[in-house]
Amino acid sequence: MGRLWRLDDNIDTDVLAPGAYMKAPLDELASHCLSAVRPEFAKEVKSGDIIIAGHNMGIGSSREQAAEVLKYFGISAIFSPLFGGIFYRNAINMGLPALQINDSDLNHPDLIDGAEVMFNLPNATLIFKKTGNTLMAEPLPSFLIDLIYDGGLVPHLEKKLKNRVIS
Repeated sequence: MGRLWRLDDNIDTDVLAPGAYMKAPLDELASHCLSAVRPEFAKEVKSGDIIIAGHNMGIGSSREQAAEVLKYFGISAIFSPLFGGIFYRNAINMGLPALQINDSDLNHPDLIDGAEVMFNLPNATLIFKKTGNTLMAEPLPSFLIDLIYDGGLVPHLEKKLKNRVIS
């Protein structure tokens, strides 16, 4: 069970990982995540929370720290109709599900900031505790789900190499 965080359109990587803190340790960088648009986020976010963003989530630079800080907080998934391409790939590589929804899903009546939700990765669904209603995203292919369950690209490749039989 987690809390739903609603974000507007055009959340860029500098809002997620502000440039002024890029050389700081991850915990300090994370303490400034989304401070320009949701000042309470870094103090109130909890592991298992979900982000629903408008269009262009993660646009901007290629800094992987933008996805890394969300993973650091334990965000379970990010839903958006449109992601910045590099951010999308960085999120998946970090083991953070980034799921595409339809534009019309942003008007779902249960998508209320702070709503309690459960997330199901294989089915790419959010279940709203209050109503029992669901929101379905575009499911990820099984090989990406495996990568996410392994904790991201590097742990996934390490696991594959460890299990590889050398002859």
